[in-house]
Amino acid sequence: MTPRPGSAADRDRILHLAIVGLGGVGSEIIQQIIDSDSPYPMSITAISNSRKMLLFTDGTSFLPKWRAGGLDDPNAQAASLDGLFDALSDVAQRKPGKVVLVDNTASQAVAEAYPRFMDAGIHIVTPNKKAFSGSLELYKHIIESPADRMTGRGVFYNEATVGAGLPIISTLKDLVHTGDKVKKIEGVFSGTLSYIFNEYSKGDQGGPSFSSIVHIARANGYTEPHPGDDLNGADVARKLTILSRMIPGLLDLLPNGHVDVRPTSLVPEPLRDADAPTFLQRLPEFDADMSAKRDEAAKRGNVLRYVGVIDVEQRTVEAKLDEYPKTHAFATSLQGSDNIIMFHTARYGARPLLIQGAGAGNAVTAMGVGSDILKLF
Repeated sequence: MTPRPGSAADRDRILHLAIVGLGGVGSEIIQQIIDSDSPYPMSITAISNSRKMLLFTDGTSFLPKWRAGGLDDPNAQAASLDGLFDALSDVAQRKPGKVVLVDNTASQAVAEAYPRFMDAGIHIVTPNKKAFSGSLELYKHIIESPADRMTGRGVFYNEATVGAGLPIISTLKDLVHTGDKVKKIEGVFSGTLSYIFNEYSKGDQGGPSFSSIVHIARANGYTEPHPGDDLNGADVARKLTILSRMIPGLLDLLPNGHVDVRPTSLVPEPLRDADAPTFLQRLPEFDADMSAKRDEAAKRGNVLRYVGVIDVEQRTVEAKLDEYPKTHAFATSLQGSDNIIMFHTARYGARPLLIQGAGAGNAVTAMGVGSDILKLF
């Protein structure tokens, strides 16, 4: 976590990390850094949540304070983006190496500050989807900069915004940058919806009720506290927006971001504004409709899956409930809360490139963030 003493090369390569957001993912990132035996020199120079921040820019050692309680330290300041920006800008100017803002929040305010940090030479590593799936204006401010600001501008890595630790964004970058023609991307992008439909629709008529599976998923920690936040498809729409903007010719397709995708919501209309207890209590009232869809699919030899599809040639982006044959990889390969993504390209024609694995969870998300940090060396 600190450079090897006396090594000028290490002092020039060191990464000064500001860890913002200390929930499950942020705390796991810190623990992975502490436990790592990586030879790469890193130093945590700031930690922050939505209320407090603690700076280590004066040479103060991070580790003892973290073990003593972190932000419970009496020297912790009120959280401030302006204060953090000033502190990190000072580090960038005074110290060798690179300064990195590691944003583990879901904050729109932090996302909107990315261009300001990058223009000051500070790099961004994040699983926060907001900056990359919102307005096209913000996205362009992040990826583009006037020529007079380009020298020394920070870069960003956001692998964990789509597949946690799965190499989805890096794979798409490689396909595009090596000149392959992406024709379609389709997949099960939500670990929550993957689990629900893996358990609910197995290719046979009948089975457990949809509401009972949702209850089990919530009890096992697979859903948000309000399951409607998963069932509305918004998270899938965000991930599709992020990927679509990386494909040549589709950058301007969704000017308003994920809201332009108009995902198919599985939230019954009468429950759209219900709080979580009411939602869970009343959801069984609507089981019959989903049961009919499952049985009709089974009669055709199909299963139900909630998928995201980017059709490049048709210029469409959809997040929807769809049917797939029982022999399809989306039916046979998925287990638990796995994600699975297929890249149909000119090179991968008859047999699409497939990525599958755990697409959610603190440990794998933190690993995805950590791998992005290492790309800065």
